[in-house]
Amino acid sequence: MTPLRAEMIKQMQLHRFAPSTQEAYLSAVRGLARFYRQSPERLTPRLIQEYLHHLLHKRKLAWSTCNIAINAFNFLYLKTLKWDACRLDLPRCKLEKKLPEVLSPQEVERLVTSPSNPKHRALLMTTYAAGLRVSETVHLQVTDIHSQRMCIRIRQAKGHKDRYCMLSQRLLVELRAYWKLARPRLWLFPGEDHKRPLDITTAQRVYYKAKQEAGIKRGRGIHTLRHCFATHLLEAGVDPRTLQVLLGHRSIETTMRYLQVTRHQALSVPSPLDLLSLPDPLPQP
Repeated sequence: MTPLRAEMIKQMQLHRFAPSTQEAYLSAVRGLARFYRQSPERLTPRLIQEYLHHLLHKRKLAWSTCNIAINAFNFLYLKTLKWDACRLDLPRCKLEKKLPEVLSPQEVERLVTSPSNPKHRALLMTTYAAGLRVSETVHLQVTDIHSQRMCIRIRQAKGHKDRYCMLSQRLLVELRAYWKLARPRLWLFPGEDHKRPLDITTAQRVYYKAKQEAGIKRGRGIHTLRHCFATHLLEAGVDPRTLQVLLGHRSIETTMRYLQVTRHQALSVPSPLDLLSLPDPLPQP
C-alpha cells in the first residue's frame, strides 16, 4: 500500500465514511492513476479535468458515477493532499431526476413468495415489510428482532444512526418459521461463513431470481422493495413525516419524492378532456 493510499484511507476513517463510500472513492482514484500511469499527486488540475471529460464523453458513464469520481478527487486533493480549493475546480454534473420504479402490491406478493428457499423468502419479506436498505437487511442480527415490542432495531444505518422499524405480524410468523429451520446464531441472514453476514451481491441475486420466477419485468435491484414500502404506505394514508422516520431519511424532501408516484393524488385527478362534452367517436368507414 502506498503512503498516499494509506493517508487517504486514514482521512476517510476520520470522517467516518461508510466502508462502501471508502471503496467507491478508492476505486475512482485507482482509475485516475491507471489512466495516466502515475501517482495522482503528480497530476495537474487540467489533467484531472481531462480525465473527467474522458469519463463523460468517451466512456459515457452515468452522471451519478462521474459525481462519485468528482467527490473522490475533491476529497483526495483537498482533504488528503491539502490543496487550496481555488486550485482544484471540478464541475459538478447535473444529476438526472428519475422517479423510483414501484411494483403493485400484487406483484410484490408474487415476488416475495416465489422463492422455495425459506431464507431467501424471509430476506425479501423483511426488506419489503420494514422498508430496509439491502445493507440494513443483511446486517440484521437475531437479537434485533424485538417480538414483544413488535419492532426491528437497525444498527448504525446510513448516517451512522440507529433507528427502529415496524415489525409486521405476518413477517414475524415467517421469521419464526425460518429460524426453526435454519437456527441462525448471530446474523439473521448469515453468509456461507456463518461468522459473516450475507453478501449484498448475493441478496441482489436472490431478488433478481425471484423477480424472474414471478414473471415481473419492472423494478431494478432489491432497493425496489424499499420504494414499494414507501409508496404503498403513502397510498394507505400514512403521513410523510411518519414515513420519514420509518425510512431513516435525514431530510423530508427525500421522502416527499414518493408523493410523485402515488396513485391517490395526481393520478386520481380527472383529465380536462373528460370534462368536455364531446360527441361519440366517428364510426369506422
